[in-house]
Amino acid sequence: MPSPNEILAELKKVKYPGFTRDIVSFGIIKDIEVAYAGVTVALTMASAKPEVVEKIVAEVKAAVAAMPGVPAVNVQIEQPAQTAPRAAAGATAHPRSIAGVKHIVAVASGKGGVGKSTVAVNLALAMHALGWRVGLMDADVYGPSVAMMVGVEKAVSLTPERRMIPLERYGIRYISMALFINDETAVIWRGPMVTKLETEFLFNVEWGELDCLVLDLPPGTGDAQLTITQRVALDGGVIVTTPQEIALLDVKRGVAMFEEVHVPVLGVVENMSYYVCRKCNHRHEIFAHGGGARLADSLHVPFLGELPLVRELREGGDSARPIVAANPAHPISVEFKSIASKVIEGLDRAEALHAS
Repeated sequence: MPSPNEILAELKKVKYPGFTRDIVSFGIIKDIEVAYAGVTVALTMASAKPEVVEKIVAEVKAAVAAMPGVPAVNVQIEQPAQTAPRAAAGATAHPRSIAGVKHIVAVASGKGGVGKSTVAVNLALAMHALGWRVGLMDADVYGPSVAMMVGVEKAVSLTPERRMIPLERYGIRYISMALFINDETAVIWRGPMVTKLETEFLFNVEWGELDCLVLDLPPGTGDAQLTITQRVALDGGVIVTTPQEIALLDVKRGVAMFEEVHVPVLGVVENMSYYVCRKCNHRHEIFAHGGGARLADSLHVPFLGELPLVRELREGGDSARPIVAANPAHPISVEFKSIASKVIEGLDRAEALHAS
């Protein structure tokens, strides 16, 4: 299946009737959605004559259908903004649940570089080690890393209904954008395309029966993160930070994001909390220490635990052998299980309150 960028490049060959310029440079392509059922191209042509619209639609369909791996092409003509019907004031889409999935937990960070994906992968494995059926969705389209950390043994396959079947390794099911692109491909997509792909990963994947689906959100608190938290019915959020003040400022934004969409914060994890020298056995607090616990306390959210800088944790991610799966007895694996246990307790407590 071609990517939206590849389809856009192909559509640059389609000329606007009567002109030498292509339809892309005319700004006619509003959006391109790639799904396993086929490709949908949205066009906006406010003042074009009916015969011009008909010709462009036919040429778009022919151009995209001729590309390898495209099962079907759908072209939509969107109304211009000034004539489009206005939505009712305050109308918002209700968050959806996922069939067969009991709990959905989002792992977030206010900024990049704090080890959020490493925490998400090992948290999912720790929950599985505690007896839960767990899935893991890599929602970071621009910098997907879950597949590298867990490993790729085969390609993603489809059901007869063209729903994605997640891969499974170390007992957890997972899906990631990295399973569909090579390591050198840059994902240069606009917001609507990213949103639609994330929606596919959430609702067009055969997750099966899960006790928990862990979402590894993109870093930050922008549109992509808010869109996910608004579209899917989250049971809680886990925020990852490092101890220094510059990172702690972003924890407040992460907490505020979950509060904005009425999702309970299950707690804060302080990563890279300290380092114990192998030679002198002395503890070094490279990025300061304890800031995560203090800030969690001031924000009245649980502090789930602290994770030290450990070489084996980094090596496990680089070699697709996450430490919780590769070395369950390691002290940091034990700490991950402690964090997972607190997350599970938080989910159970929230479920009990909701039931009452």
